[in-house]
Amino acid sequence: MLIALDAMGGDHAPGPIVAGAVQAVQADPDLRVVLVGDQAQVEPALVQADGGAPPTAGRERIELFHCTQVVGMEESPVEALKKKPDSSITRCWQLLRQKKVDGIVSAGNTGAMVASGFMHRLFLKGVRRPGIAAVMPTLRGPCVLIDVGANVSPKPEHLFQYGVMGSIFAKHILQRPQPTIGLMNIGEEEQKGHDLAKDTHALFNASGLREQFVGNVEGRDIHRGAADVVVCDGFVGNVVLKTCEGVFEFTMKMTFQEVLGALDVERERGKQALERLVDRYDYSEHGGAPLLGIDGVCIICHGSSGDRAIKNALAVAVRYASSGLNDQIVQELAASPAAANDG
Repeated sequence: MLIALDAMGGDHAPGPIVAGAVQAVQADPDLRVVLVGDQAQVEPALVQADGGAPPTAGRERIELFHCTQVVGMEESPVEALKKKPDSSITRCWQLLRQKKVDGIVSAGNTGAMVASGFMHRLFLKGVRRPGIAAVMPTLRGPCVLIDVGANVSPKPEHLFQYGVMGSIFAKHILQRPQPTIGLMNIGEEEQKGHDLAKDTHALFNASGLREQFVGNVEGRDIHRGAADVVVCDGFVGNVVLKTCEGVFEFTMKMTFQEVLGALDVERERGKQALERLVDRYDYSEHGGAPLLGIDGVCIICHGSSGDRAIKNALAVAVRYASSGLNDQIVQELAASPAAANDG
C-alpha cells in the first residue's frame, strides 16, 4: 500500500507530519509512504524523527517527492492553487490521478485539498460532488457526519448522495449492518426547514433508502446516536464539527479543574479515568476524515494534527483503500434513481 503524505500541510509542518509517517511505517510493515514536500525541510525532519540516530526500522519504505511550493493555511484555495502549480497539495493529487499512489493524506488547507480534487475531476462514476465524512462520538458508538466542509452550496441530489456514501462508509468501516440515516434540520417535523431540506427529505422517502431514513434530526441528536449517518451541507457540517470540538475541549478542561480539585485520595485514579475519556474522543485518535466520492482515497486531517493523528490518518487511508468501499459507492449510486439527476 503506497500513500502520498503532504509533508508541508498543517500548522506545525513538517516536523510532526514526518514523525507520524515514521511511526506509521513502523506500525505497519506493508505500508509505504511518499513524503511530498520541500527536500530541504523534509530531510532534517526525518533525521529529527529518528532522534539523530541511524534510520529506524521501516525507513526504507519512506521516500521523498520534492516540490518547491506550499499552500498556506490562510490562503485563498483556488487562487493559491493557480499561482502555485508545484505545491505539495497539487503534487499529491497528481500522484493519485496518475495511479502512482493508492491514497493521499494532508493536514493542510482543507479548501485547497477539496478544490484541487475538483480541478482534477477525480470523481467516482455517478458522484456529483464529493463530501467530507467526519466520525463523531455518540452514546451508541461512532456515527458519520457528512458533509463537513467540501460543499457549502449543495443541491438535494448532492445531499442524497452523501446519505448513500455515508451509509456505505458506516456499514463497511464502522460495522453498522443496517445504518440509519438522518437529515440535519431545525426540527424533527417533515415540513420544517428550507427548500433544500424539504426536497432532500422527499428524495430519501422516494428512494430505496427509505427504510433506513429516520427523517430529520437536530444538532443535539448527533451525540445521542439518533442516526448512524447525519447528512448536512458543508457549511452547517463544518460549524457543527468545530463547535463540538470546542465544547468537548472546554468541558474536559473544566472537568479537570473542578473534579480533580475535589479528589484527594483518588486524585490519580480520577486523572487517569479522565485522560482515557479524552483519548477516546480526541480527533487525533480518528486520524482524519475521508473525502468520499473520490476515485482513490483522500484523507483530510485537522490543521493542528500532531504525529499521532498523522500516524492514525495513514492507517485510515490503508483501511479505506483495502475495503473496496469505492466499488460499493459506484454500485449503490448506479442503482439509485437520484443518481440520474444532473448535479
